[in-house]
Amino acid sequence: MPFKKEREPLILTKEDRKKLEELCRSRSAPQAHVQRASIMLAYADGKAINFIANSMGVSRPTVERCIDKALAGGVLMALSDLPRKGRPPEITHEDRFWVANLACKKPTELGYAEEVWTFSLLASHIRNHASQEGHSALARATKSMVYDILKHSEVQPHKFHYYLERRDPEFDLKMAQVLAVYKEVAIANKEELQAGSERVWAVLSYDEKPGIQALDHTAPDLPPVPGKHARWSRDYEYARKGTLTLLAGIDLHTGHVTGLVRDRHRSREFTEFLEELNRTYPENWKLRVILDNHSAHISKETMQWLKQHVNRFEFIFTPKHGSWLNIIETFFSKMTRSFLRYVRVKSKQELKERIEQYLQQVNEAPVVFRWTYKMDEVQV
Repeated sequence: MPFKKEREPLILTKEDRKKLEELCRSRSAPQAHVQRASIMLAYADGKAINFIANSMGVSRPTVERCIDKALAGGVLMALSDLPRKGRPPEITHEDRFWVANLACKKPTELGYAEEVWTFSLLASHIRNHASQEGHSALARATKSMVYDILKHSEVQPHKFHYYLERRDPEFDLKMAQVLAVYKEVAIANKEELQAGSERVWAVLSYDEKPGIQALDHTAPDLPPVPGKHARWSRDYEYARKGTLTLLAGIDLHTGHVTGLVRDRHRSREFTEFLEELNRTYPENWKLRVILDNHSAHISKETMQWLKQHVNRFEFIFTPKHGSWLNIIETFFSKMTRSFLRYVRVKSKQELKERIEQYLQQVNEAPVVFRWTYKMDEVQV
Protein backbone atom coordinates (compact mmCIF):
# COMPACT_ATOMS: atom_id res chain seq x y z
CA MET A 1 0.00 0.00 0.00
CA PRO A 2 1.59 3.34 -1.04
CA PHE A 3 2.44 5.79 1.69
CA LYS A 4 0.13 8.81 1.87
CA LYS A 5 1.89 12.01 2.82
CA GLU A 6 0.25 14.01 5.58
CA ARG A 7 -0.87 17.59 4.93
CA GLU A 8 1.41 20.45 5.77
CA PRO A 9 0.46 22.67 8.72
CA LEU A 10 -1.38 25.88 7.92
CA ILE A 11 0.62 28.92 9.00
CA LEU A 12 -1.43 32.10 9.41
CA THR A 13 -0.07 35.64 9.47
CA LYS A 14 -1.35 38.03 12.12
CA GLU A 15 -3.49 39.72 9.50
CA ASP A 16 -4.97 36.44 8.29
CA ARG A 17 -5.75 35.28 11.82
CA LYS A 18 -7.36 38.62 12.68
CA LYS A 19 -9.51 38.46 9.55
CA LEU A 20 -10.64 34.90 10.26
CA GLU A 21 -11.44 35.65 13.89
CA GLU A 22 -13.53 38.67 12.83
CA LEU A 23 -15.42 36.47 10.37
CA CYS A 24 -16.15 33.90 13.09
CA ARG A 25 -17.67 36.63 15.27
CA SER A 26 -19.60 38.28 12.44
CA ARG A 27 -23.40 38.10 12.38
CA SER A 28 -23.74 39.44 8.87
CA ALA A 29 -21.09 37.47 6.94
CA PRO A 30 -22.23 34.54 4.74
CA GLN A 31 -22.54 31.30 6.72
CA ALA A 32 -20.16 29.48 4.35
CA HIS A 33 -17.44 32.06 5.04
CA VAL A 34 -17.91 31.74 8.80
CA GLN A 35 -17.69 27.95 8.56
CA ARG A 36 -14.51 28.00 6.44
CA ALA A 37 -12.89 30.57 8.76
CA SER A 38 -13.59 28.30 11.74
CA ILE A 39 -12.10 25.28 9.89
CA MET A 40 -8.89 27.14 9.03
CA LEU A 41 -8.44 28.50 12.55
CA ALA A 42 -8.96 25.07 14.07
CA TYR A 43 -6.50 23.39 11.67
CA ALA A 44 -3.93 26.15 12.16
CA ASP A 45 -4.20 25.52 15.92
CA GLY A 46 -3.28 21.85 15.39
CA LYS A 47 -6.72 20.23 15.51
CA ALA A 48 -7.15 16.96 13.57
CA ILE A 49 -9.39 16.86 10.52
CA ASN A 50 -11.74 14.27 12.04
CA PHE A 51 -12.03 16.33 15.21
CA ILE A 52 -12.86 19.49 13.22
CA ALA A 53 -15.46 17.68 11.11
CA ASN A 54 -17.16 16.09 14.14
CA SER A 55 -17.13 19.25 16.27
CA MET A 56 -18.55 21.41 13.47
CA GLY A 57 -21.06 18.86 12.18
CA VAL A 58 -19.69 18.74 8.62
CA SER A 59 -18.23 15.99 6.48
CA ARG A 60 -14.52 15.21 6.34
CA PRO A 61 -14.31 16.03 2.58
CA THR A 62 -15.72 19.51 3.32
CA VAL A 63 -12.92 20.13 5.83
CA GLU A 64 -10.29 18.68 3.50
CA ARG A 65 -11.35 20.82 0.53
CA CYS A 66 -11.18 23.98 2.65
CA ILE A 67 -7.74 23.14 4.03
CA ASP A 68 -6.33 22.10 0.65
CA LYS A 69 -7.47 25.38 -0.89
CA ALA A 70 -5.92 27.36 1.96
CA LEU A 71 -2.62 25.49 1.62
CA ALA A 72 -2.60 25.90 -2.16
CA GLY A 73 -3.78 29.46 -2.59
CA GLY A 74 -4.07 31.12 0.78
CA VAL A 75 -6.87 32.23 3.07
CA LEU A 76 -8.75 34.35 0.54
CA MET A 77 -8.96 31.49 -1.94
CA ALA A 78 -10.25 29.13 0.74
CA LEU A 79 -12.99 31.59 1.69
CA SER A 80 -14.24 32.01 -1.86
CA ASP A 81 -16.03 29.57 -4.14
CA LEU A 82 -14.17 28.37 -7.20
CA PRO A 83 -15.97 29.16 -10.44
CA ARG A 84 -18.22 26.40 -11.67
CA LYS A 85 -19.24 25.53 -15.17
CA GLY A 86 -22.95 25.80 -14.36
CA ARG A 87 -25.95 24.85 -16.41
CA PRO A 88 -26.72 26.47 -19.74
CA PRO A 89 -29.30 29.27 -19.47
CA GLU A 90 -32.86 28.00 -19.71
CA ILE A 91 -34.55 31.39 -20.12
CA THR A 92 -34.92 32.11 -23.81
CA HIS A 93 -35.17 35.42 -25.64
CA GLU A 94 -38.89 34.78 -26.02
CA ASP A 95 -39.21 34.41 -22.25
CA ARG A 96 -37.40 37.70 -21.67
CA PHE A 97 -39.48 39.47 -24.31
CA TRP A 98 -42.68 38.20 -22.64
CA VAL A 99 -41.55 39.59 -19.25
CA ALA A 100 -40.60 42.95 -20.76
CA ASN A 101 -43.93 43.12 -22.56
CA LEU A 102 -45.79 42.45 -19.29
CA ALA A 103 -43.77 45.17 -17.57
CA CYS A 104 -44.85 47.67 -20.23
CA LYS A 105 -48.48 47.18 -19.25
CA LYS A 106 -50.09 48.67 -16.18
CA PRO A 107 -51.14 46.19 -13.47
CA THR A 108 -54.64 47.65 -13.68
CA GLU A 109 -54.88 46.32 -17.24
CA LEU A 110 -54.38 42.81 -15.88
CA GLY A 111 -56.91 43.05 -13.05
CA TYR A 112 -54.77 44.37 -10.19
CA ALA A 113 -55.45 47.40 -7.99
CA GLU A 114 -51.90 48.76 -8.29
CA GLU A 115 -51.05 51.50 -10.78
CA VAL A 116 -47.39 50.46 -11.20
CA TRP A 117 -45.59 47.16 -10.82
CA THR A 118 -43.46 46.13 -7.88
CA PHE A 119 -40.94 43.35 -8.47
CA SER A 120 -42.85 41.14 -6.04
CA LEU A 121 -46.16 41.66 -7.82
CA LEU A 122 -44.67 41.16 -11.27
CA ALA A 123 -42.79 38.01 -10.18
CA SER A 124 -45.99 36.62 -8.66
CA HIS A 125 -47.95 37.30 -11.86
CA ILE A 126 -45.24 35.65 -13.95
CA ARG A 127 -45.21 32.52 -11.76
CA ASN A 128 -49.00 32.23 -11.97
CA HIS A 129 -49.20 32.58 -15.75
CA ALA A 130 -45.83 31.45 -17.14
CA SER A 131 -46.73 27.80 -17.81
CA GLN A 132 -50.05 28.44 -19.50
CA GLU A 133 -48.42 31.15 -21.67
CA GLY A 134 -45.74 28.74 -22.82
CA HIS A 135 -42.86 30.05 -20.68
CA SER A 136 -42.34 27.18 -18.26
CA ALA A 137 -38.76 28.27 -17.52
CA LEU A 138 -40.27 31.20 -15.60
CA ALA A 139 -42.62 29.09 -13.48
CA ARG A 140 -40.37 29.70 -10.46
CA ALA A 141 -39.50 33.32 -11.24
CA THR A 142 -38.08 35.30 -8.34
CA LYS A 143 -37.78 39.02 -7.77
CA SER A 144 -34.06 38.93 -8.53
CA MET A 145 -34.69 37.05 -11.78
CA VAL A 146 -37.31 39.60 -12.87
CA TYR A 147 -34.99 42.45 -11.89
CA ASP A 148 -32.17 40.98 -14.00
CA ILE A 149 -34.42 40.51 -17.04
CA LEU A 150 -35.80 44.05 -16.86
CA LYS A 151 -32.36 45.54 -16.24
CA HIS A 152 -31.05 44.05 -19.47
CA SER A 153 -34.25 45.10 -21.26
CA GLU A 154 -33.79 48.66 -19.92
CA VAL A 155 -37.34 48.76 -18.54
CA GLN A 156 -38.23 50.25 -15.13
CA PRO A 157 -41.95 49.57 -14.60
CA HIS A 158 -41.81 50.60 -10.93
CA LYS A 159 -41.00 54.25 -11.73
CA PHE A 160 -42.70 57.23 -13.33
CA HIS A 161 -41.01 59.91 -15.41
CA TYR A 162 -43.11 63.04 -15.70
CA TYR A 163 -43.41 65.05 -18.89
CA LEU A 164 -45.45 68.05 -19.91
CA GLU A 165 -47.69 67.77 -22.94
CA ARG A 166 -47.97 70.86 -25.11
CA ARG A 167 -51.70 71.49 -25.13
CA ASP A 168 -51.42 75.00 -26.57
CA PRO A 169 -51.49 74.85 -30.41
CA GLU A 170 -49.76 78.25 -30.48
CA PHE A 171 -47.04 77.25 -28.00
CA ASP A 172 -44.10 77.97 -30.32
CA LEU A 173 -45.54 81.31 -31.43
CA LYS A 174 -46.19 82.51 -27.88
CA MET A 175 -42.79 81.29 -26.73
CA ALA A 176 -41.18 83.24 -29.57
CA GLN A 177 -43.06 86.37 -28.49
CA VAL A 178 -41.85 86.04 -24.91
CA LEU A 179 -38.26 85.38 -25.98
CA ALA A 180 -38.39 88.37 -28.33
CA VAL A 181 -39.29 90.57 -25.36
CA TYR A 182 -36.37 89.16 -23.37
CA LYS A 183 -34.09 89.93 -26.32
CA GLU A 184 -35.35 93.51 -26.47
CA VAL A 185 -34.74 93.89 -22.74
CA ALA A 186 -31.18 92.59 -23.08
CA ILE A 187 -30.46 95.01 -25.94
CA ALA A 188 -32.03 97.96 -24.09
CA ASN A 189 -30.07 97.19 -20.90
CA LYS A 190 -26.83 97.05 -22.86
CA GLU A 191 -27.51 100.31 -24.71
CA GLU A 192 -28.54 102.07 -21.53
CA LEU A 193 -25.36 100.95 -19.81
CA GLN A 194 -23.09 101.99 -22.70
CA ALA A 195 -24.73 105.19 -23.95
CA GLY A 196 -26.70 106.29 -20.94
CA SER A 197 -29.91 106.50 -22.96
CA GLU A 198 -33.15 106.87 -21.04
CA ARG A 199 -36.04 104.45 -21.34
CA VAL A 200 -39.71 105.32 -21.48
CA TRP A 201 -40.90 101.78 -20.99
CA ALA A 202 -40.39 98.88 -18.60
CA VAL A 203 -40.84 95.13 -18.81
CA LEU A 204 -41.99 93.17 -15.77
CA SER A 205 -42.28 89.45 -15.22
CA TYR A 206 -45.34 88.77 -13.07
CA ASP A 207 -47.00 85.82 -11.34
CA GLU A 208 -48.68 84.79 -8.12
CA LYS A 209 -47.23 82.45 -5.52
CA PRO A 210 -50.29 81.09 -3.68
CA GLY A 211 -50.52 78.79 -0.68
CA ILE A 212 -47.59 80.18 1.33
CA GLN A 213 -48.15 78.46 4.66
CA ALA A 214 -47.84 80.22 7.99
CA LEU A 215 -46.32 77.47 10.17
CA ASP A 216 -45.68 77.79 13.89
CA HIS A 217 -43.38 75.88 16.25
CA THR A 218 -44.66 73.19 18.59
CA ALA A 219 -41.27 73.14 20.34
CA PRO A 220 -38.35 75.58 20.31
CA ASP A 221 -35.50 75.25 17.80
CA LEU A 222 -32.23 74.00 19.28
CA PRO A 223 -29.07 75.86 18.19
CA PRO A 224 -25.88 74.16 16.95
CA VAL A 225 -23.39 73.01 19.57
CA PRO A 226 -19.75 73.00 18.41
CA GLY A 227 -18.30 69.52 18.52
CA LYS A 228 -21.69 67.88 19.18
CA HIS A 229 -24.45 69.15 16.89
CA ALA A 230 -23.41 70.87 13.67
CA ARG A 231 -26.93 71.93 12.65
CA TRP A 232 -30.00 73.55 14.07
CA SER A 233 -32.50 71.00 15.41
CA ARG A 234 -36.23 71.39 14.88
CA ASP A 235 -39.23 69.34 16.00
CA TYR A 236 -40.97 67.58 13.13
CA GLU A 237 -44.43 68.72 14.19
CA TYR A 238 -45.84 72.17 13.46
CA ALA A 239 -49.05 74.15 13.76
CA ARG A 240 -50.81 75.64 10.73
CA LYS A 241 -51.88 79.29 10.97
CA GLY A 242 -53.29 79.74 7.45
CA THR A 243 -51.98 80.61 4.00
CA LEU A 244 -51.11 83.75 2.05
CA THR A 245 -50.51 84.65 -1.59
CA LEU A 246 -47.67 86.76 -2.93
CA LEU A 247 -48.42 88.77 -6.07
CA ALA A 248 -45.06 89.84 -7.45
CA GLY A 249 -43.51 91.39 -10.52
CA ILE A 250 -39.79 91.75 -11.14
CA ASP A 251 -38.47 94.59 -13.29
CA LEU A 252 -36.26 92.95 -15.89
CA HIS A 253 -34.22 96.14 -16.30
CA THR A 254 -33.41 96.91 -12.67
CA GLY A 255 -34.24 93.73 -10.73
CA HIS A 256 -36.62 95.66 -8.46
CA VAL A 257 -39.47 93.49 -7.14
CA THR A 258 -42.94 94.90 -6.62
CA GLY A 259 -44.98 92.69 -4.34
CA LEU A 260 -48.33 92.50 -2.59
CA VAL A 261 -49.11 89.94 0.11
CA ARG A 262 -52.81 89.07 0.25
CA ASP A 263 -55.08 86.24 1.37
CA ARG A 264 -56.24 85.47 -2.17
CA HIS A 265 -55.38 86.22 -5.80
CA ARG A 266 -58.62 87.19 -7.53
CA SER A 267 -59.23 89.94 -10.08
CA ARG A 268 -59.55 92.37 -7.20
CA GLU A 269 -56.05 91.64 -5.95
CA PHE A 270 -54.60 91.63 -9.47
CA THR A 271 -55.99 95.06 -10.32
CA GLU A 272 -54.68 96.26 -6.95
CA PHE A 273 -51.23 95.09 -8.05
CA LEU A 274 -51.61 96.88 -11.41
CA GLU A 275 -52.58 100.02 -9.53
CA GLU A 276 -49.38 99.69 -7.51
CA LEU A 277 -47.36 99.51 -10.73
CA ASN A 278 -49.28 102.50 -12.10
CA ARG A 279 -48.27 104.57 -9.07
CA THR A 280 -44.65 103.36 -9.07
CA TYR A 281 -43.63 104.13 -12.65
CA PRO A 282 -43.67 107.52 -14.45
CA GLU A 283 -46.99 108.38 -16.08
CA ASN A 284 -45.60 108.53 -19.62
CA TRP A 285 -44.01 105.06 -19.47
CA LYS A 286 -45.35 101.99 -21.24
CA LEU A 287 -45.53 98.98 -18.90
CA ARG A 288 -45.18 95.59 -20.56
CA VAL A 289 -46.09 92.67 -18.32
CA ILE A 290 -45.22 89.03 -18.99
CA LEU A 291 -47.78 86.77 -17.30
CA ASP A 292 -49.76 83.55 -17.66
CA ASN A 293 -53.37 82.92 -18.67
CA HIS A 294 -54.89 82.89 -15.19
CA SER A 295 -58.58 83.82 -15.26
CA ALA A 296 -57.99 86.88 -13.07
CA HIS A 297 -55.66 88.32 -15.73
CA ILE A 298 -58.34 88.39 -18.43
CA SER A 299 -61.51 88.77 -16.36
CA LYS A 300 -64.19 91.42 -16.98
CA GLU A 301 -63.11 93.28 -13.85
CA THR A 302 -59.51 93.39 -15.08
CA MET A 303 -60.51 94.47 -18.59
CA GLN A 304 -62.68 97.23 -17.14
CA TRP A 305 -59.77 98.50 -15.06
CA LEU A 306 -57.43 98.45 -18.07
CA LYS A 307 -59.91 100.50 -20.13
CA GLN A 308 -59.45 103.27 -17.56
CA HIS A 309 -55.70 103.23 -18.25
CA VAL A 310 -55.54 103.16 -22.03
CA ASN A 311 -52.06 102.72 -23.62
CA ARG A 312 -50.50 102.22 -20.20
CA PHE A 313 -50.18 98.41 -20.07
CA GLU A 314 -49.32 95.70 -22.56
CA PHE A 315 -49.71 92.02 -21.63
CA ILE A 316 -47.48 89.31 -23.12
CA PHE A 317 -48.96 85.92 -22.27
CA THR A 318 -46.88 82.79 -21.83
CA PRO A 319 -48.24 79.63 -23.51
CA LYS A 320 -50.37 77.19 -21.54
CA HIS A 321 -48.15 74.96 -19.42
CA GLY A 322 -45.29 77.30 -20.22
CA SER A 323 -44.85 78.98 -16.85
CA TRP A 324 -41.16 77.99 -16.96
CA LEU A 325 -40.76 80.74 -19.59
CA ASN A 326 -41.57 83.38 -16.99
CA ILE A 327 -38.47 84.72 -15.22
CA ILE A 328 -40.41 85.47 -12.03
CA GLU A 329 -40.53 81.70 -11.42
CA THR A 330 -36.76 81.79 -10.95
CA PHE A 331 -37.18 84.43 -8.28
CA PHE A 332 -39.92 82.40 -6.56
CA SER A 333 -37.68 79.33 -6.59
CA LYS A 334 -34.82 81.25 -5.00
CA MET A 335 -37.19 82.76 -2.44
CA THR A 336 -38.53 79.34 -1.48
CA ARG A 337 -35.09 77.81 -1.05
CA SER A 338 -33.41 80.66 0.79
CA PHE A 339 -36.29 82.13 2.81
CA LEU A 340 -39.67 80.40 2.96
CA ARG A 341 -38.36 76.89 3.49
CA TYR A 342 -37.46 77.40 7.15
CA VAL A 343 -39.75 80.25 8.21
CA ARG A 344 -41.76 79.75 11.44
CA VAL A 345 -44.23 82.41 12.59
CA LYS A 346 -46.91 82.93 15.21
CA SER A 347 -49.58 84.24 12.84
CA LYS A 348 -50.43 85.09 9.23
CA GLN A 349 -49.80 88.73 10.01
CA GLU A 350 -46.27 87.94 11.12
CA LEU A 351 -45.69 85.93 7.93
CA LYS A 352 -46.97 88.87 5.86
CA GLU A 353 -44.55 91.20 7.62
CA ARG A 354 -41.64 88.78 7.15
CA ILE A 355 -42.33 88.45 3.40
CA GLU A 356 -42.53 92.23 3.02
CA GLN A 357 -39.26 92.54 4.92
CA TYR A 358 -37.66 89.97 2.60
CA LEU A 359 -38.79 91.92 -0.49
CA GLN A 360 -37.39 95.10 1.01
CA GLN A 361 -34.02 93.37 1.56
CA VAL A 362 -34.05 92.09 -2.03
CA ASN A 363 -34.68 95.57 -3.37
CA GLU A 364 -31.79 96.98 -1.36
CA ALA A 365 -29.46 94.88 -3.55
CA PRO A 366 -31.55 93.91 -6.59
CA VAL A 367 -30.42 91.24 -9.02
CA VAL A 368 -31.16 91.54 -12.73
CA PHE A 369 -32.25 88.13 -14.00
CA ARG A 370 -31.14 87.32 -17.54
CA TRP A 371 -32.73 84.78 -19.86
CA THR A 372 -30.33 82.68 -21.96
CA TYR A 373 -32.35 79.72 -23.33
CA LYS A 374 -32.60 79.93 -27.17
CA MET A 375 -31.68 83.60 -27.14
CA ASP A 376 -29.25 83.09 -30.02
CA GLU A 377 -32.18 81.99 -32.18
CA VAL A 378 -34.29 85.08 -31.53
CA GLN A 379 -34.50 87.72 -34.23
CA VAL A 380 -35.65 91.20 -33.13
